[in-house]
Amino acid sequence: MRIGVITFPGSLDDVDAARAVRLAGGEPVVLWHADHDLAGVDAVVLPGGFSYGDYLRAGAIAARAPLMREVVDRAHAGLPVLGICNGFQVLCEAGLLPGALTRNGHLHFRNRDQALLVERADTAWTSSYAEGQTIVVPVKNGEGRYVAAPAELDRLEAEGRVVVRYAGGNPNGSARDIAGVCSADGRVVGLMPHPEHAVEDLTGPSTDGLGFFTSVLQQVVAG
Repeated sequence: MRIGVITFPGSLDDVDAARAVRLAGGEPVVLWHADHDLAGVDAVVLPGGFSYGDYLRAGAIAARAPLMREVVDRAHAGLPVLGICNGFQVLCEAGLLPGALTRNGHLHFRNRDQALLVERADTAWTSSYAEGQTIVVPVKNGEGRYVAAPAELDRLEAEGRVVVRYAGGNPNGSARDIAGVCSADGRVVGLMPHPEHAVEDLTGPSTDGLGFFTSVLQQVVAG
């Protein structure tokens, strides 16, 4: 299975995301933000980093990159898309996910291993987990506070679109401890923590993040 990883100017974790895809058994395909072709990939990962230096708003310029037009169109047609940290910000700015990511409530950059509670185990990116499972992956962000209007938050809760929540402490002040959300069809997922940094025992803190990447491979095989 071919999983595209898009590189924007300022991406930092594209190589790590590609490695996670490879460890999960997929074939990572390098995609450049200025291209107009997704090269026939079966799914797409938008990696973490600081695209365009986070100028204007984090993810705002990247969301308007040429290749993102193709991502948006294909996502509406069912292509699985995962946005990690800055990639989550890009997905919200592109309108593929609701809400926004703003400055951390304490105004400090937060970098630590973080426990997450898996709320949804039936999305394209979380089927390798069990609902209610706790996993540990790193979090590293300065603009990771998820916000949305109260009515929007209520709708996300009612529709079961919260994918993961922070457990054991909220690192950035996100509303209702939300760490990640999904589209209505569960094929587009965004989260602030970094599962691609938790795929090997050597680099730790666990291999809990690998499930995001094995999940989408199973999803593609299942059709």
